[in-house]
Amino acid sequence: MSDAVIVGAVRTPVGRRKGSLAGVHPVDLSAHVLRALAERTGIDPALVDDVMWGCVSQVGEQSWNVARNAVLAAGWPESVPGTTLDRQCGSSQQALHFAAATVLSGQADLVVAGGVESMTRVPMGSSVAGGMPFSPAILERYRGVEGVAADSPLPFNQGVGAELIAQRWRFSRTQLDEFALASHEKAAAAQDAGAFDPELAPVALADGGKFSADEGIRRDTSLEKLAELPTPFRPDGVVTAGSASQISDGAAALAVTTAEWASRHGLRPLARIHTAVVAADDPVTMLTAPIPATAKALRRAGLGIEEIGVYEVNEAFAPVPLAWLAETEADPERLNPRGGAIALGHPLGGSGARIMTTMLAHMRDNNIRYGLQTMCEGGGMANATIVELL
Repeated sequence: MSDAVIVGAVRTPVGRRKGSLAGVHPVDLSAHVLRALAERTGIDPALVDDVMWGCVSQVGEQSWNVARNAVLAAGWPESVPGTTLDRQCGSSQQALHFAAATVLSGQADLVVAGGVESMTRVPMGSSVAGGMPFSPAILERYRGVEGVAADSPLPFNQGVGAELIAQRWRFSRTQLDEFALASHEKAAAAQDAGAFDPELAPVALADGGKFSADEGIRRDTSLEKLAELPTPFRPDGVVTAGSASQISDGAAALAVTTAEWASRHGLRPLARIHTAVVAADDPVTMLTAPIPATAKALRRAGLGIEEIGVYEVNEAFAPVPLAWLAETEADPERLNPRGGAIALGHPLGGSGARIMTTMLAHMRDNNIRYGLQTMCEGGGMANATIVELL
């Protein structure tokens, strides 16, 4: 059987909310990485069978199938289709999974997977639009469960879920703050070393400048400063804005095909998609599914956690990767080696592809055979992907 391989990966620098990318339409941000992907790989866009694009808040500027609009904005042939999908924070990681399955099944030869989120221009939660996405049957099922605010338009809250994880695994405020500080330190070190540069496609701005570096890294933070932040989810809680992912703008894209098609067209694969799974867990705590997703991926791959050279576990909130470490007994030195969403940001629909792009670069730079990526998702789900360097 053929292998699904990634032959290109590129991302924008990640912008802070109301930061450097605030003036860029999310369709144009998506188009930018599509063009950059084609330029860097030499792929003829006319050969792309589909563009599968993750986006969470599909309303306003991100409505009406942002994937198809991105193809048109990129100047790609009108013959290239696109579809937009939502698996919450894991949307573009799921797009990668769908792309791999599509080329392996023979339904397509070349698929671009990726995603976008402009959380400045389309704020998180915009798609709720005053409605209640959770039906009476769901509310009745979870009535009285700790952490469910039945009288709220969003009765399941990720921040509360993070507090429940911290409580269950007995993480202290200091432990969370230390993890957050380490994320900024690792990201700053990687940025200073130029480690991110090859994966970035700088964005031209309206003022004539170029946005060329992730701007969420806080080089001046400290444990003392983090300790001063309030705990918004529980008065006696331990989770703060400092130990949570940043609200961000950004996009990323990956080119996926089969090993045979890549060979015929002179494309050099970066990695093969070894194993791709999705799992689900308690929707109230919401953020624990990376643990069973990882177990499922390793079981299907026939690999042990010690055989994986790098783990990218999305830093939605610090308790998430810390609980994952506790349950998997993975090597903490291999976790998010270039920082994570606490420092780099979390543009929801684009994060899965952003993380994969960064992980592939780290694997290449350090000759790491296997990498594992997983991220928690709204509704208590998680994707997990194992890739093998080629």
